[in-house]
Amino acid sequence: MEKDISKYFKDAAVKLKEANQELYKPAEDVVSYLVCQKSQHAIENYLKGYLLKHEIDPSGFDSIESMYHECLKINKEFEKVDLSDFTCNYIETDMAYCNDINEVSHCYELADGLNTLLRKEKIIA
Repeated sequence: MEKDISKYFKDAAVKLKEANQELYKPAEDVVSYLVCQKSQHAIENYLKGYLLKHEIDPSGFDSIESMYHECLKINKEFEKVDLSDFTCNYIETDMAYCNDINEVSHCYELADGLNTLLRKEKIIA
């Protein structure tokens, strides 16, 4: 199980880095959908890794929001990264939403906030 936890956290970090690299390209070169998709993938994997670390199977959750609420029950520090109305699912995302640079930046900031929180809590290095 430790291997699965590590895989989720490693994958999340890779996706966050890829989103960051995409976000900081010149504006005309940014593919905002990629930033959105990679950020959401990072968020999902950070939450899955955290749940597994606490011996909770993440496969029983149907959304990022439901995983977030479970993480919040475990650790109130998750309030610092407010995903309570994060209903976006990159598989079913409205392309117009992902083309708005403010929304895309918000997705990235949430993923980065989870990364920061998990580092502060010494869950990841």
